[in-house]
Amino acid sequence: MKPTFLTIFFVFSLFSTVCYAQLPPNFGPEYNDISQRDELTRTFISPLRVVWTSDPSGELIQSTDVLLKPGNSQSDMSRATQFCSIKSTESDTSSILLDYGKELHGGLQLVMGGSSRREPSLVRIRFGESVGEANSETYNSDWLMGFSTDDHAKRDIVMEIPRTGLIEIGNTGFRFVRIDLLQPDTKINLKEARAILRIRDIPYLGSFKSSNARLDSIWLTGAYTAHLNMQEYLWDGIKRDRLVWLGDFHPELATITNVFGYNEVVPRSLDLACEQYPLPNWMNNMSSYSMWYLIIHYDWFMQNADIDFLNQHKDYIVGLIDLIASKIDENGAETLSEFRFLDWPSTPNKEGVEAGYRALLVWALKDAGKLCEILNEKDAAQQCESSIEKLNKNIKGHNDLKQAAALMAVAGILDPSKACTEVIAVDGAARFSTFYGLYMLDALSMAGMQNKALDIIDAYWGGMLDMGATTFWEDFNIEWMENSARLDEFTPEGMNDIHGSFGDYCYPSYRHSLCHGWSSGVTAWLTKNVLGIKVMEPGCKTLKIEPHLGNLDWVEGSFPTPMGVVKVKHTKLPNGKIQSKIDAPEGIRIL
Repeated sequence: MKPTFLTIFFVFSLFSTVCYAQLPPNFGPEYNDISQRDELTRTFISPLRVVWTSDPSGELIQSTDVLLKPGNSQSDMSRATQFCSIKSTESDTSSILLDYGKELHGGLQLVMGGSSRREPSLVRIRFGESVGEANSETYNSDWLMGFSTDDHAKRDIVMEIPRTGLIEIGNTGFRFVRIDLLQPDTKINLKEARAILRIRDIPYLGSFKSSNARLDSIWLTGAYTAHLNMQEYLWDGIKRDRLVWLGDFHPELATITNVFGYNEVVPRSLDLACEQYPLPNWMNNMSSYSMWYLIIHYDWFMQNADIDFLNQHKDYIVGLIDLIASKIDENGAETLSEFRFLDWPSTPNKEGVEAGYRALLVWALKDAGKLCEILNEKDAAQQCESSIEKLNKNIKGHNDLKQAAALMAVAGILDPSKACTEVIAVDGAARFSTFYGLYMLDALSMAGMQNKALDIIDAYWGGMLDMGATTFWEDFNIEWMENSARLDEFTPEGMNDIHGSFGDYCYPSYRHSLCHGWSSGVTAWLTKNVLGIKVMEPGCKTLKIEPHLGNLDWVEGSFPTPMGVVKVKHTKLPNGKIQSKIDAPEGIRIL
C-alpha cells in the first residue's frame, strides 16, 4: 500500500472513502438531493510545543504540557483528569501560543473542563501561518504591512466557550494558534486544544528519494502544498485565494499528476470554471487564464487519455479558440484584453509581460491544436495553426524578464540556450518566481542546464525550508532571507520577520499566503528531470526515461499512470555512467 502524506510525515494515517451521505432510516427520500457526506477526512492533532505564554511566573497558566498529549475529544469531571489551567485577572488577559509543527488546513477543537463561571467565558482565537501572524492584529479595511486580514477565511475570532464541553472553531490555513482568555477574573480548565486537519485521504503514488535529503524534502513539501489545496475544488491557497484560479491551476496540475495521478478534483474544478465563466468571458476574467485552460486540458489528456471528459469540454475549447482567433489580425497584432497578466512579480516590466503574454498565447494555441486533432475538429485545428503563424510575425523581446524568456523558450519562439544565458540563469535564484519558477526550470532543462536548475532549486525552494517553511509560499525572494528570523520563532529586535516584513501587491505582510499551490511545480520538475520520467503518449502508454542526477549518487522513485505505478532507480557508477532499473506495468512502453 502506498503511503499517504500522514504516514510520510509520521503523524497519523487516514482511512476514508468519498461517498454520498448514508442517512438514518428516519430521513425520508426528500433528503437525497440535499445531503452529501463530507468527502474530506477530519483528523485531530495535538500541538507539538508551547511556543510562549504571557505568564512567565507560572502562576496564571499552569500544566501546559497537558495540551501536548493525545486526546479523545471527551470532557470529564474526574479528579484524576489533568487540565491546563488558564487564569485572567481583573486587568490582564492570559495568553498561550501553540505550534502544530506543520501547515494545516482546518480549525481548532477545544475540550473544556470546569470553569470559575457558570456562564460561557470569552476568548480570542488567532490562527497564523507564522508566529508573527498568530500574534498580529487584524485590519480588514485595507492591505497594510504589519497586519493580517480575514479575507477568504476567518483567522481572528472572539467567541464564548462552554465549560465542561467541546467547541470547534475555524476553517483556514495555519500552523500556530494563539488563545487569549478575555473574560476578566476568570479561570478555565483546558483539557485539549487539538488542530482539526481537513484533507483528502489519498495515497502518494508518486515518490522521490535520493542521496540528497534536502532535495527529498523539497519534493515532498511541494507535494504536500498541492495536497492541502485539493479541497472540494482545487484552490490556490488554503488561507487566502480559496478559489479556482485557472493560471495558478497549471503548476498544481503538474504536481497532482506526478504525485497522485488521477484525482476528481481536477475535472470537477475545470467543470466549475466553465460554469462560472461561460464564453465569451475569460476564465477568472483574465485572458491569460483562458490560455492556461487550454494548456491544462492538453496536459490532463496526456496523463489520463480521458476522451469522454475531453469531449464534454469540446464545445468550450472550440468556442474559445474561435474567440481568440477573432482577435488576432493578419499582422500578428491581437486585442484579446488590455489587462496582461503573467504573475505578480513580473507586473512592473510591461514590455517583458507583453512578450511573455504573447508567448503564452502561442503555447496555448499549440496545445489547443493538438487537442483539436484528437477531437477531429479540423477547422479549429487550422485556426490554431493560422493564429500561431500570425503571432510569430510579431515576436517581442523578453526585456530581461525571466518569466517572459521562460515562456518564449517553452513556446518554441526563443532558443532555450539563448533564453537561459541571457536572462534565466543570470544571478541564479534571484528574480525567480514561485508560480513561474516551474517554467524557468523547464527552460533550463531544455537548454541542457539541469545542474544549474538543481542549484537554483536548492537555493530558492530550499531557502523557504531554511526559513521554517513546511509548505511553499505565494511569493519568495531570496534577498528576504538576509537578516530575517524564521517563521517559527519570535523576531528579535533589529531583524526582519520573514512573513510580516515582506510581501507586495495584493499580499503584503501577513496577508501573504504561506501555502500556495502554484509554488509546488518544483515537485513535478524533479520527477520529470531527475527521475527523468516524461509522458510521450496519451494515457502514459509511452514514457521516456532520461535521468539527470547532477551531483546525486542515486535517486529512486515512482510515477503514477492509469495502468499502474512505474518504479525507477538510477545509480551513478564509478565511471560516471548511470545504471537504471525500471519496473513498469504491462502495457507501458519505455523509451
